[in-house]
Amino acid sequence: MSLEFLWYIPNQVTPGHRGEPVTTDHNSLETLSAQAKALEEHGWKGALIGTGWGRPDTLTVATALAARTTSFEPLVAIRPGYWQPAHFATAAATLDQLSGGRVRVNIVSGKDNLGAYGAAEEDQAQRYGRTKEFLQLVRKLWTQENVTYRGEHYQVTDSTVVPRITPRGDRLHPKLYLGGASEAAERVAATEADVQLFWGEPLDGVRERIERLRALSSELGREHAPLEFGLRVTTFVRDTTEQAWADAEAKVAEMANSEGALRDPLRSAAVGQQRLLDLAARGEVLDDNLYTAPGRFGGGGAGTTWLVGSAEDVAKSLRKYRDLGVTHFVLSDTPYLTEIERQGNQLLPLLHE
Repeated sequence: MSLEFLWYIPNQVTPGHRGEPVTTDHNSLETLSAQAKALEEHGWKGALIGTGWGRPDTLTVATALAARTTSFEPLVAIRPGYWQPAHFATAAATLDQLSGGRVRVNIVSGKDNLGAYGAAEEDQAQRYGRTKEFLQLVRKLWTQENVTYRGEHYQVTDSTVVPRITPRGDRLHPKLYLGGASEAAERVAATEADVQLFWGEPLDGVRERIERLRALSSELGREHAPLEFGLRVTTFVRDTTEQAWADAEAKVAEMANSEGALRDPLRSAAVGQQRLLDLAARGEVLDDNLYTAPGRFGGGGAGTTWLVGSAEDVAKSLRKYRDLGVTHFVLSDTPYLTEIERQGNQLLPLLHE
């Protein structure tokens, strides 16, 4: 299977995300469009658009960027609970039709400010039970007509989504990505997702999880095409190995001195996030160049660990994840526009060899 390389568009109201220069127009249509167009020009497939209450709506942003581009594929992060399945399936199908089949979907099940948008508090089992039904129902609505579904969380009767998703080769509908490292998350991914996304864990951790997810897929009777795997990680690339490490260490020192390096308690409680934070106890650098220090000073999510080095160093590391079975890569670093161009020109050619 061919490799796919996406970037990340932060979709943040507050400027200065992960070291991005602070500007008043950081989240304007012009700024975000410039990033999406640069992704097209420098070899990227598209970009993950982040979600969360208090951030711009991802599907709206994705629609605007799709209208300003020709090949850019938005990986739209959305939350069950915030969206009803039939409403989302229709909205996504509409964008998929208008964009010529460029939509991808990342289902996010982590905790959020539930009360703000009217959702009830749920324990982990309930959250992933909801996620499982959401994935099942959205897929049915995209591939079947006159759908009747009776679940614990969602029910529809004689439901047909219009417009219909147009099959394009073996792509029957937008690809469904799912993160999460808990047992509940993995059981849902093993049966219902198209792609399981990992954070930047060491190779041994990713190998273990791939083996477990493949076994779960078989054990639980997966009915879809084999589960694919993706890696969401910061790639800190410079012209030389020495310059990359000097700049990475300087950036972490700046993070350590920043009063803003406060970790989101909801994110820290997540199993996958805690796995990353625990890596620092194993060492500051794991494998060849997986830098764990950012997580000690406020780095979260894909910013918790960084792959640091020259383009050749980072490409070598990414190829090792590929050899384990990872085929989807969602990379990023700041300043976003600068790094889209640098890594598109220096890193991607090495990965397509």
